Amino acid sequence: MGHRYFVNSTDSFLSDALRGFVAANPGIVWHRDPGFLARETPTRSGRVALVSGGGSGHEPMHAGLIGEGLLDAVCPGLIFTSPNALQIAAATRHVDSGAGVLHIVKNYTGDVMNFRIARDMAQDEGVETDFVVVADDVATESDDDAPGRRGTGATIVVEKICGAAAAEGTALGDVAALGRRVADNARSMSVALTACTVPGSDEPSFDLGDDEMELGVGIHGEAGADRTAWRPAHEIVQTLLERIDASLQLPDDDDVIVVVNGLGGSHPLELHLLFGHVLEELDRRGVRVARSLVGTMVTALDMRGASVTVVRVDDEMVRLWDAPTDAPAWPRLVAAPPSALADTTFASPHDDAESGPECAWVSAFVDRVRDAVDDLTALDRQAGDGDFGTNMSAALQHFSSPLRGSDADVLDAVSQSFFVRSGGTSGAVFGTLFRELSKAFADEDDFTGALSAGTQAALDAIVELGGAQVGDNTVVDALHPANEALQRGDSLQQVAAAAVEGAESTKDRVARKGRASYVGEAGRDVVDPGALVVSWLFEAAAEASAG
Repeated sequence: MGHRYFVNSTDSFLSDALRGFVAANPGIVWHRDPGFLARETPTRSGRVALVSGGGSGHEPMHAGLIGEGLLDAVCPGLIFTSPNALQIAAATRHVDSGAGVLHIVKNYTGDVMNFRIARDMAQDEGVETDFVVVADDVATESDDDAPGRRGTGATIVVEKICGAAAAEGTALGDVAALGRRVADNARSMSVALTACTVPGSDEPSFDLGDDEMELGVGIHGEAGADRTAWRPAHEIVQTLLERIDASLQLPDDDDVIVVVNGLGGSHPLELHLLFGHVLEELDRRGVRVARSLVGTMVTALDMRGASVTVVRVDDEMVRLWDAPTDAPAWPRLVAAPPSALADTTFASPHDDAESGPECAWVSAFVDRVRDAVDDLTALDRQAGDGDFGTNMSAALQHFSSPLRGSDADVLDAVSQSFFVRSGGTSGAVFGTLFRELSKAFADEDDFTGALSAGTQAALDAIVELGGAQVGDNTVVDALHPANEALQRGDSLQQVAAAAVEGAESTKDRVARKGRASYVGEAGRDVVDPGALVVSWLFEAAAEASAG
């Protein structure tokens, strides 16, 4: 089966999407003949109007940028196909209020041709027009008579600054000159981890191996200038900025606007991670970031990738960037430079004492769990959501073996590490288990007595915390029988055997609580990994006492 979209048919995809877009944005109207979007409120008399557009599949550019202080009309073409000249000419006539119309055009052959024909048509009817061609993609920069740099992420910067200037009443020629100045000082480059797939196609626009990435991709799904092995994010950012800087030639003390843009399939976490590296790298080069935008604004359908745009700016450009707009897709930005990069790492908990007696039983438990992370992950893929091994590793990998310190101190360190590093259900449950054990060992000198008191307190706390009971396929299935054996005064070997038997019992049931409850019958015949790890703790205690 090919790639799937939410779609009725490929033929109606764009019109069906436009129907919903217009319904969701009451200030924007669709003009069916010959097909363009425009502000419902007419352009104020005597004010320059802005028209843009291009192939669909790049949303929210351009349709989401229709609004006061930005675009007055947008002409959507079919997916990755330029709009036709009749659309553009009709939109131009519609928004003209007597002060002329500026076309903002991405540097693609079809777009440039159709916007030029539309200007000829409009001028024949007495509508004054001017234009800005945006050509910012350094991946297609060349010295020959090729079409040159493509128009990509910088387009929205040109549109925003020109839209704000037009809203202030600036004359057509001056708005166009400003737009050209912004475009001339803008460069972008993109990278993709996966290609996009056009609706109706069974194949992506290009093939990438699992460990490959594409540098210099286009926003119409074009393959890039270089295909390389996957690299860490900071290296990718360095490569993109090196290419941008080589073209833009940023000297020290330049002020810039930076846009880190998602190409459709990248998560906000990824985009902000990239932005942090962009700030770091530009600061190293002595470049000041006056303003920034991080988000998914110029897309290539569902491509997993990002673009970085750097625009050299002056005070006027920054002021116009800050001007308000009610365009639905424009972020509600704070008109200020980005904050300084902060230390956003999580504080590390105290792991263990550097000196003191070896805590043999907890050390043995930690080593056993660390050695079995892959097996625990495999179990949890069958019985739950697959993250259990990762959570165990996150909590325990930092400890140096053997762990040293009193039982209470070492148990407390393990508890803190689970709470801080593991997170989720595992962090809460195992953090609670080791916290209660630590408190008991701090209050009780006798090993078995402390283990008994701590296990009882931990069981009570975990049951209260999540409501799990015996038979729900959770840690309780191992913890409860171990506690019963401890309260009876059984030997630690018997306690461990009871915990192991309890963990094994989870193979025979469908989970009713915890992560495994979401997979239903698929989790049957699989030991709950949480219960298994609890049984290992009691086995470690039994072995230590026997030794």
